Amino acid sequence: MNKNDEIYVAGHKGLVGSAILRNLEAKGYSNIITRSHSELDLTNQAAVQDFFAFQKPDYVILAAAKVGGIMANNTQRASFIYENLMIQNNVIHHSYLNDVKKLLFLGSTCIYPKDTPQPMSEDCLLTSPLEYTNEPYAIAKIAGIKMCESYNIQHGTNYISVMPTNLYGKNDNFDLKTSHVLPALLRKILLGKALMAGDWSFIKSDLAHRPINEIDGTQPQDIILKTLTSHNIHENNVELWGSGKPLREFLWSDDMADACVFMMENIVAAPLGEYNTHINIGSGEEISIAALAGLVAKVVGYTGDLSFNTDKPDGTMRKLTDVSKVHKLGWKHRTSLVDGIKKYADWYQS
Repeated sequence: MNKNDEIYVAGHKGLVGSAILRNLEAKGYSNIITRSHSELDLTNQAAVQDFFAFQKPDYVILAAAKVGGIMANNTQRASFIYENLMIQNNVIHHSYLNDVKKLLFLGSTCIYPKDTPQPMSEDCLLTSPLEYTNEPYAIAKIAGIKMCESYNIQHGTNYISVMPTNLYGKNDNFDLKTSHVLPALLRKILLGKALMAGDWSFIKSDLAHRPINEIDGTQPQDIILKTLTSHNIHENNVELWGSGKPLREFLWSDDMADACVFMMENIVAAPLGEYNTHINIGSGEEISIAALAGLVAKVVGYTGDLSFNTDKPDGTMRKLTDVSKVHKLGWKHRTSLVDGIKKYADWYQS
């Protein structure tokens, strides 16, 4: 890519998209195209068609998606499969119709089967059943991978798919009903710490930025306290979902952005006919949810109790990516989990 090429970043306000935007700008790319959801609904085929026909971007990074944690995936199953399929189909197809030079599609490691051998290598795709709780989202992302592969084979395009592990970072989703595990942990533990200290200034500021159940910082303290309790945030205890035993891998979003830009600058699509051409992006390191909660508590200075509700689902017990492929291509993560959580907590509290 040249510094003045038109690069369309779809989903630029999200966790990954905003990090990619920062990375591109820091490297001197000056012709970046963005559209908010209100400006361009990517599920609307006619709108996407008009956008591509008018804008004619040289490169496309497809980071836009409907995402969420276990609860959101399991209760909004139709929305997750429909919206993600529509976004992918529209952006990938119209990239082809308008001669986009290269496209990067972002998926997720939830594409791998529930009982995949660990660590999960790229060739494990479609070898056995998926984890049921996020099956619709996973199926949509698998379709995106195969769409990129198929367009490369039939049309000679240069489309690359990358599968990030669990990501966290600036502009994350901290909604306690729909967020992934790490942002939910951080927010609940910070609120638990503030409740222990009687720091109502922090609690009200937090809810002013991110209301819970439509309760914001202007509500009376007893109403706010009732809301926090409904999410198992108590004065001396924070209760978390599941057993705490599942193992998870995490990657700082700015590292993921660096991997994406590295791919756009250096890597071409796999040779025609090669199967499972997607590339895992991760740290290759894992930690239990219980240990992760303890680490977050230590970083932010929370001294209360942490408990686990085993009536709630754990999801897949282990999800570690095999990152040997991306290492061979020349990229490796830089931010340790401890350093990343420190940055994460500082950003959130600021």
